[in-house]
Amino acid sequence: MALIRKVRGFEPEIGEKTWLAENATVIGNVKIGENCSIWYNAVLRGDVNAITIGNNTNIQDGVVIHTLYDGSKNPSQTHIGDFVSVGHNAIIHGATIENDCLIGMGATILDNAVVGTGCIVAANALVLSNQKLEPYSVYAGVPAKKVKDVTPEQRDEIIKRTARDYRTYASWYEEEGI
Repeated sequence: MALIRKVRGFEPEIGEKTWLAENATVIGNVKIGENCSIWYNAVLRGDVNAITIGNNTNIQDGVVIHTLYDGSKNPSQTHIGDFVSVGHNAIIHGATIENDCLIGMGATILDNAVVGTGCIVAANALVLSNQKLEPYSVYAGVPAKKVKDVTPEQRDEIIKRTARDYRTYASWYEEEGI
């Protein structure tokens, strides 16, 4: 069973039909929507500030999600929208990711950055603090820069399909009682 822990009076809230891997960690001020999946070794640490995750979103293996404390000079919260896929080993630190986005494997998104609706952030990209990503765009590199627009085909075949596929994958584990 996943490690779900209350801290500082905040207890995680987990939506219906959301699957958590048995070694996922969800701590503190974390709200996860419905039909989500939180995969192996993912850590959602809402001990110093809020983390919210919308519906139909998947947080893949090894992802770390954290924030900056409200008492710090530039506090941050993490807000992730609906139908978002966060790839293996990505780091989301106090950023906003709007709906229908794909965050590539190993990408890092820093405090108070905003990833606009429909964005694809390439594998290993670095989105800097306070950076604002234009909706329906592909960003890559260190630091991340816009490389092209997201086509309607990419929206359907990459972003939406990945979110749907991860809901299917989670159902396999649910069927096995894991």
